[in-house]
Formats: sequence, structure tokens, C-alpha cells
Amino acid sequence: MCGIAGIFDTQAKRPIDQALLARMNQTQHHRGPDESGLHAEPGMAMAHKRLSIIDLSSGHQPLFNEDGSVVVVFNGEIYNFVDLIPELQALGHTFRTRCDTEVIVHAWEQWGEACVERFRGMFAFGLWDRNKETFFLARDRLGVKPLYYALLDDGQLIFGSELKVLTAHPALRRDIDPRAIEEYFAYGYIPEPRTIYQQAFKLSPAHTLTVKRGQPIPQPREYWDVPFQPLTPMTQAEAQEELIPLLRESVKIRLVSEVPLGAFLSGGVDSSAVVAMMAELSTEPVNTCSISFGDPAFNESEYAAKVATRYHTNHRVEQVDADDFDLIDKLAALYDEPYADSSAIPTYRVCQLARKNVTVALSGDGGDESFAGYRRYRWHLNEERMRSFIPSAVRRPVFGLLGKLYPKADWAPKIFRAKSTLEGIARDSVEGYFHSISLLSDAMRARLFSPEFSQELRGYRAVEVMYRHDAHSPAQEPLARVQYLDIKTYLVGDILTKVDRASMAHALEVREPLLDHKLVEWASRLPASLKLQGGEGKYIFKKAMESHLPNEILYRKKMGFAVPLASWFRGPLKEKVRQAVLGPTLAATGYFNADYLRELVDHHQAGLRDYSTPLWTLLMFEAFLRRNCGAKEQLER
Repeated sequence: MCGIAGIFDTQAKRPIDQALLARMNQTQHHRGPDESGLHAEPGMAMAHKRLSIIDLSSGHQPLFNEDGSVVVVFNGEIYNFVDLIPELQALGHTFRTRCDTEVIVHAWEQWGEACVERFRGMFAFGLWDRNKETFFLARDRLGVKPLYYALLDDGQLIFGSELKVLTAHPALRRDIDPRAIEEYFAYGYIPEPRTIYQQAFKLSPAHTLTVKRGQPIPQPREYWDVPFQPLTPMTQAEAQEELIPLLRESVKIRLVSEVPLGAFLSGGVDSSAVVAMMAELSTEPVNTCSISFGDPAFNESEYAAKVATRYHTNHRVEQVDADDFDLIDKLAALYDEPYADSSAIPTYRVCQLARKNVTVALSGDGGDESFAGYRRYRWHLNEERMRSFIPSAVRRPVFGLLGKLYPKADWAPKIFRAKSTLEGIARDSVEGYFHSISLLSDAMRARLFSPEFSQELRGYRAVEVMYRHDAHSPAQEPLARVQYLDIKTYLVGDILTKVDRASMAHALEVREPLLDHKLVEWASRLPASLKLQGGEGKYIFKKAMESHLPNEILYRKKMGFAVPLASWFRGPLKEKVRQAVLGPTLAATGYFNADYLRELVDHHQAGLRDYSTPLWTLLMFEAFLRRNCGAKEQLER
């Protein structure tokens, strides 16, 4: 696991400022504290920060081919590199190391842009081919590893593992993108490929960008997608029989390491399944760690302990106190742009705990998206049944009116919160799902933004992200369609971003077996009835794991990885929230309706409504502005 950075002159071979590149690279020192490397030649320079995992003695980067004409900087792991080396050697390539990085340069020589289709793993890399005058950026299929880039006004292309690498370049314009703000307050993050800055972009998962010097910059090319096409019909027993070997192999190839390795163990289904497979594959006890909470409503540690006991792991637990909110400003520094998932706090702490004993940790991320574990999938399918019975010409006016008239009841169990359901049924399938997952609804964002900022959006709505992905989706059935949308948005923009920044802040590599693309492809082809059955999410996954985990782990209520925001904002963070949301930083932007900001704060702190989610979203936006933008810069859009 590493950090990469580079500058490529797309127009000519002008000298590159190596001192500037070194400063850009240094901003991500936390990603690779073991060593640094930099290579420069006319019109191109690349730098690297290394966290040594495999081939500790000779895996230095930037790394070259035999004659030095191809050079790469790489972040990630190519798990099938052991199989690719003899194949490439048979084709005439000579290897000087035994690391996965060298596979990339020879695979490029052999297969060109299609080399990424041969890689199994998580990766982001930049590659320069001097003979072809070609620069190549690539990102793995699911977006486990991040990659940012920007084309500067002078024709230089800059890239890096984190947005802070790009903002370290003085020529990057920091004009904030109004559409990114609209998206942030809907999703809680800024979906690919946009960033908070108009000039900077994320390279989307499963995309490459090929730039030839002196030619126009093309759009990134997609090289893979989740298929979501039905498998040959199989019984439940056959599906269970196929799943376990796929999971076991996915875990096995992620156990290759020359440094201490362990796993996160929350006590949930996914992390417990990964630990079970690790224990069965390992001759030594598995190192596991988990976070506990004093509040029993958020505490899963007893379940993690049961799995640890069953598999005799070396288990470590640390408690996160209810007042563990000192990370707010640190999180703003880690994420570089607004990011509002409050579970970033316990994720940061569990990575901190893991790094005390291991350098590599396996996680259970991805299981909910692939096997339909989220509760919201059940609610969406219920709404879809209603939509299928009632024509849209009736649904929109009737249910839209009922939704407006029905009182909002945040305090009630979800089954009684009919307002959101009625509003969702009034919409089409995509907009209904978007409505169900939005942090702030369309109506709330309409009140949140000032008239001036709303005019600046020119009618743009965050739901367009979902419509764009749905139009491209191979999925047909209702469940598969929303799984696809989550894989393209929530998984990469929220979950994987959170884990990457939290882990790399501690120089910890995290590997996700449930996001192995072969396993994801197989799961996507399963019929909905094997994913969600009788209200039970991850049905086939749980059935397959019954011989490996107790039912109290597999079939208990899902808890998530949350923090008690509502009580924080009425208690120890009461004044901090008031000062941040109603203070000068947000006011100076001109983005917001000051009366509505005050209503959110007053009503929440008086206990009239639970506005903890929008308040946290505003709090993190304010922290981003304070750290990354001066008041003058905020207004110069």
C-alpha cells in the first residue's frame, strides 16, 4: 500500500519542477512511511511513497522495464502476480524482482491498455511509455484504491492518491463546484468522478485514461462492469456449495504478506465470515481487533468475542468513549473534501488499534452490496410492489399530496414513518431509491440553500448521478438495479473512501475479500430470491456460513457502525455545533439560508426533531471550509 503522485506535460517536453513534485508527494507521507522514490525526465516526473508489504528488499518505485523505457508508480496489490510472472516470462519478458509492481510494466508491454483486464486485485497506477509518448492511468474494478487527477491550464496533467496531492500544486484552481455541494448534501460524499473542485476529478472505478503527448485528452475508458446477468439456473444447495470455495479462495489470495497480518472483527456477518475463512486457512492464530462502545445500542463487541473464542484468535478490543469527537478536524484533513459518514470516527479508531499489531488487515466490506444486506433494500422492494400496481399518473399526484400532508415522525419506528414512504411511492424507481438514501431530502436541500446558490445550480439535482448509472446498468430486476446503484455510488464514494483514508492515516493496508471481482461477478448473477428471502438479507451468504458461524451471529439484527450523534449535539457538542453551523464560516459562503440553519440547530437541541444527520453534514462541511478555504476563496467561485 502506497501513495503515488506525478506530473505529465501533455503538450511538450518542458522541464518538470522536481522540488514541487517532492512537496506534493510529501503530503501523503502517511500512506508510505517506509521509503520514497522519484523519477524525472523532460516533460514527465513521477513520485512514490512506499508501505512495504511484499518483496521488502527490492520492490522500490518508480519501477522500470528492462531498458528503462517504461516506468510505473503503483498503489495496491495484484493478487495473481505469481501466475502472471511465468506467463510473461514465457513471452520473453525478464524480471529483476519478485514483486507485483514489475508485473504491471511487462503486462503493459505485452497487452497495452488491456493489461488491466488481466489483473486481479486492488490498484491505482500511473505509467509512462517513453517510446510511445504515452501516459496511462488506471484504477481497479471496484475502486478500492483512490486516484485523483487534474489537467492544469498550462497543459500539465497532475495525479495523486489523495486530493491533497493535487491541491499542493499552486496552479490547481480551487473553484468549488456548485454541483458537488448539491451532491454532498444529498449523499454525504461527492460521487465519482466529481470532486469538490471544478478542475479536479476522481478516476472512476474500472476506468483507464490514456494520454498521448500532443494529442487531445480523451475521456476515461471503462474496461469492466458488474454483469448482473443471470447464472444458469441453480438450486439453493448448489449456490451454497459454490459460494464457500469462492469465498475461501478470495481470502486465501489476500493472505500473502511479508509483514504481520490480521483482520477487523466487528461481530457482524461479513467480518465474521472472513475471519472464519482465515482461521481455516491459517496454521497460526489469526490476529483480530474490534471496537466497543459504552452505549449498548451501538456495541457489538460481545458478538465479536464469540467469534474470536470459536476460532481461537488473538483478539484485542478497545472502547471508544461516547465523547470521542476530537477527530472532527482531523477527519477534515484526512478526506480533503466534504465527507459526512460519522462512522469514520470508529473506523479511524479500529485502524489505529489494528496498526499496533499488524500492517495488513482483512475486512468484511462489500458483503451488503453484493448479497443485499441493507435493510433499505427490503423497503425499496415493498415500494416497488406498490409502484407496479398503481399507474404513475395516479401515484405522483395522490401519493405526493399524501406525503406532504402526513406529519414527519422521526421519533417513531420506521414502519410508522409513512411520510417518507408515501413520498417515495410518488416517485419513479430511481428517484424513489434516491429519496430513501438521501441525507437531506430534496425539500430540505431546497430550504437549506440560499436563493442565490440555488440559481447557481441552474436546476441541477443530485439524483442525476443515479439516473446516469441506471441508464448504463445491465441490471433489470428491481433489487439488482439498486444494488448496482450502490456499487457505483455508496460503496466507492462512502465505504471504500472511509476505509482507505482511515487505514492509510495509520500506514495500514486493508484488503477486502468480499470485493474480489470474481466473487462480485458471481454474486451479481444470483436471482433476487437467493439474496433477499422472507425479509432476510444476504440469505444465501448466511445459509452457506451456517456450518462456520453460530445462528446468533448470522441472524441477529444488523447494528451498523454508528456513533451517538443526536445525544452529542444536545450535550457535549451543543455549543460546538451552534458555533459551527451558525458561525461566520458558513455565512461567508452565501450558500445557505441562515433562518433554516438556525431552525435545524434550535429544533434539534430543543428535542423537537432529530436533525443530527443534517447537522453533522453541515459540521463536516464547515470543517472542510475552515481547513481548505479562506473566506475570500469561498466567495470567489
